[in-house]
Amino acid sequence: MPRFCANLSMLYGERDFLDRFAAAATDGFRGVEYLFPYAFPAETLAARLEENGLEQVLFNLPAGDWEAGERGIACLPDRVEEFRSGVEKAIAYARTLGCRQLNCLAGIAPPDADPARLEAVLVDNLAFAARALADAGIRLLLEPINTRDVPGFFVSRTDQALRILEAVGSDNLHLQYDFYHMQIMQGDLTPTFDRLQHRIAHVQIADHPGRHEPGTGEIAYDFVLGHLDARGYAGWVGCEYKPLGDTRAGLGWLSRWRADGANGG
Repeated sequence: MPRFCANLSMLYGERDFLDRFAAAATDGFRGVEYLFPYAFPAETLAARLEENGLEQVLFNLPAGDWEAGERGIACLPDRVEEFRSGVEKAIAYARTLGCRQLNCLAGIAPPDADPARLEAVLVDNLAFAARALADAGIRLLLEPINTRDVPGFFVSRTDQALRILEAVGSDNLHLQYDFYHMQIMQGDLTPTFDRLQHRIAHVQIADHPGRHEPGTGEIAYDFVLGHLDARGYAGWVGCEYKPLGDTRAGLGWLSRWRADGANGG
């Protein structure tokens, strides 16, 4: 059955960040993910994980100035040194948190930039990160993100992501497959998952439109989640959605899965 992890950057926003760990555990989650850990000492976050019996499933490599609108720096030719320094920082956090996979956000393409040049930089950076993470026993992921929510995001479709993975040529580079982003960009969700399952290490869910709870939009998540089971997907399912209201009040969709025998953690 699906193993659901709570994305603490989006869920439980009615609580302070450090209090979200206990809230997720109380609601039956056994794993958590979030965008970034770097605003807190790693030891503080590790203590919250241990206190609440939670596994750190995923977080992102440093992605530039998030508040200023940056969404990754891995494709930017003038930020290579910063990217590689960030890889080392992320590895240090991952070791303390016991996290075994990190996601790379490619970044937003600068206006008038040469796409071939950006892709070459991204491939080189991913090759560097894949080697460094492999030495630490950590998987590296690359996520396509829709260009409606993030205009200009450089990696936005699975065919492009797969081409980049093949160019890197590392068995330590995998896909992060977000059903919400891919519904916007290309649809055909489960056949695409089937075709790429051998490269997918992590999936995330949110409904569309609105990026709210499963069951609030057009994606047939009863079918999608059942399909993941039928395909033998053994990874985590990250709940990366924006609750319509109070997070706990909106977990009815998950309660139905647990009532059917699914493992919520």
